[in-house]
Order: sequence, then C-alpha cells, then structure tokens
Amino acid sequence: MEQSYLIKPMLDGSYPVIDYGKGVYLYDKNGKKYLDAASGAVTANIGHGEKEIIKAMEEQAQKVSFVYRSQFTSEAAEKLAEKIAKLLPGDLNWSFFVNSGSEATETAMKMAIQYWQEKGITTKHKILSRWVSYHGITLGALSMSGHPGRRARFVPLLEEFPVIHPPYCYRCPYHLEAPACQYLCARELETAINRIGADNVAAFIVEPVIGAAGGAISPPKDYLKTIKKICDDHDILLIADEVMTGAGRTGAMLASELWGVIPDIVALGKGLGAGYAPIAAAIATDKVIEPILAGSKVVMSGHTLSANPQSCAAALAVLEYLEKNQIMKTVEGKGEFLRKELEKLKSQFWFIGDVRGIGLLLGIEFVKDQTSRRPFPRNAQVTQRMVELAKEKGLIVYPAGAGIDGVNGDSIIISPPLTITEVEMNELIYLLKEAFSVFSKEINLSE
Repeated sequence: MEQSYLIKPMLDGSYPVIDYGKGVYLYDKNGKKYLDAASGAVTANIGHGEKEIIKAMEEQAQKVSFVYRSQFTSEAAEKLAEKIAKLLPGDLNWSFFVNSGSEATETAMKMAIQYWQEKGITTKHKILSRWVSYHGITLGALSMSGHPGRRARFVPLLEEFPVIHPPYCYRCPYHLEAPACQYLCARELETAINRIGADNVAAFIVEPVIGAAGGAISPPKDYLKTIKKICDDHDILLIADEVMTGAGRTGAMLASELWGVIPDIVALGKGLGAGYAPIAAAIATDKVIEPILAGSKVVMSGHTLSANPQSCAAALAVLEYLEKNQIMKTVEGKGEFLRKELEKLKSQFWFIGDVRGIGLLLGIEFVKDQTSRRPFPRNAQVTQRMVELAKEKGLIVYPAGAGIDGVNGDSIIISPPLTITEVEMNELIYLLKEAFSVFSKEINLSE
C-alpha cells in the first residue's frame, strides 16, 4: 500500500504485515517467522490457529453472532458464565462480560461503588490503588492506574487513586527484605485508609503480579494476605485485576489463588479469549451481588457488544481447551525451566539486573550497573531497543515499565503461549541471547 490510513501505535512506524499464525509462531507476508514470546500482549495463551477454537467460533457464527444483552441472552454467554463460576474459587459466581480489560476493571470499580450504594452507604465512593500499576486506558481505569507515562496527557481528567508503593522487592523503598520488612509496603494501605477515612473508600484494586507498569513484579509470600486483611478490617472490597494474570497464565485460574486469597471482585481479560475474540469480564462474589439483587437489580454498566455470543463461544472453547488438555498443570514446570535459563543469561550479561515473575509471566529488568541497580538514562530507550533487536531476530517480547517512580527503568516481559514446548523454549532463549549479544556490543561501542 502506498498510503496507510490505519492509526498504528507509531503513526509513521513500519510494521510487518502478519499473514498467519500457528502455535507459538507468527508468519509475516514476507515469510519471516517470529516466535511469539509475548503471546501478543500476554493474550494468546493457547497459541495461534488452534482448530478447536476456530471450529467453535464457526459453529456459533452459523447460529448468531450478535444479540443485544438488554433484549436477549444466549446459550454461549450462559455457558461461559457457568464455566467461570465453576473454575473460580469461592463464590465468585457472577460474570459481567465486556470487550476489554479496561472495560472489565472499570466495570469492577462501578460494581464496588454500587454495592455500597445499594446497602445505603453513599459515602464510600473512592477507589484506592498502587503506584507502578496499570489497570487500563479508559478514564476510570486510567485513574486507578499508577502509571505516570500513561497518565501524563490526561491528568486534569483523572482521579488521584494511586496511594501506596508496590511490593517491588528489587527496589524496596524501605531498603529492607521480606519477610523481615513486615510488609511495610502493604501496611501503607492502612495509613492511607486512615487518612482518607474508611467511610469514604469503596475498594482497593491490585494486580497480583504487576504487568505492563513493572515487568512481572510478584509480591513476597504474605503480601496479598496482608492487603486482604486490611481491606476486611476496614470494610473495604478487594478488586483483583487479573486481566493479565488470569486464565492460567500463572498456573491457576487466578494468580490470587497462589497466595490463598479470594477477592470480592475480579477482572479477567486477555487470556480469557486467548486473542481469538475480544472479551473480558468483571466477576463478583455472591456477597457483592446480593444487595444489588435485593435492590435495583441492575448493575449500572454495559456496552453494545457486552456478552456478545460470538466472543463468548470463543472464550468457552478456550477454557474447555485448557481443561481438557490440562494446560495449567504444565505452567509451573515450564515457568521454572524458563526462569532458570533467564538466570543463566543474567550471569552472562551485565545489564540484566533482575529476573522475576511467576509461571509463564516472567520479567527481566535492565540496569546500567548490577551492583548499584542504577537504571539506564531515559534517553537510552533501552526497552524499545531490546524489543526491536528481539524482533529483528524473530522473537516477540513485551515492553514494560520499571523503576520505583514508574518512570526511570527498563524491562521486558517474557510470556509465551502456555502450550510452548521445551524445544520452543530453548529456541526462545537462543534468540533472546542473540538479541542481548547485539545490545551488549552496541552499548559498549556507545560508551
């Protein structure tokens, strides 16, 4: 094409045109093969071109692809909601289907506020969150996000929801180590609640593993339990943003389960539809739904394509595929294998500061100096360069933020499809090493 009218991430950027995908690989129109070590945007959990999913989508298309949720329900949506209720822990039983993770977290926020309204408590309308977090790009979701780079252009329109530090052990703001630190970064929440007043706070939202804003920062053992107890003690709902971590990415349906925590509301997305169709969900416990059911009977949210039967059929097929093939049971072992290989790379390349994450959501943070953990200067654009070099080698990795201020730091996420094999993981490591070798030469020449 001589002229493109598509608004791309970079308007004047040059992007390969993808022809097709198969398993962990993507192939562009020029025949180049890419190992998708990012699952796109931590989304393609079962890989590309899976025939079972395509068949389910085709069968649904033969029936009906769209009905409006205020007029009809569909078998696909009903079955998906039932499947999610069975797979999620506790009484997380009620699914509100939307189209993206941003819509899911924003719907979760609205559910939390409405829960208190339906109970006759109208003062609890604030949502608290953490810095170095990302919950979505719509204004409500962005208000909850502690991601300075993505907030910057819209600050006048946003609420000031982020109030506490993340559980960023590699860059602990207190310069302590867990558990001797007594989870001070979690206990900041209690201080924030006391300052604002628990009577004004509806919910606290948390990513169990921090994704785009922090490069797979995972908390120490009892962090999430501490957060949940603080919320319970102050009569505040806990929202888990599992858009990136849910649907098996960490080896369980919810990453929260790994720490023995059941949130009041969960946001799912990305891996729920595994990229086959746009779908996400806000899922509430019986506790949250009961006063609404006894009151207005309406969750005040909705979109034209909410509970779209085509997308619901795809997501149901994805969850059934995960179950039938016992995919989640393999994630822990694959994650351990990849992490060990990444640790080996850390010992070979001085600019790798930290390797972290859980399951197949792994992060690599880059530093100017391993000993001092000093980050590269912003103008070095290290994350962008790492993504470019990997792509040149035929490897797709996911860019992420880093740094305790959420500004000064570089990291990437390694999050291949959960179906990746050992042979493919070895290829991933080989290609990553090739990219790091090129970067090492470049950085040495520039100094």
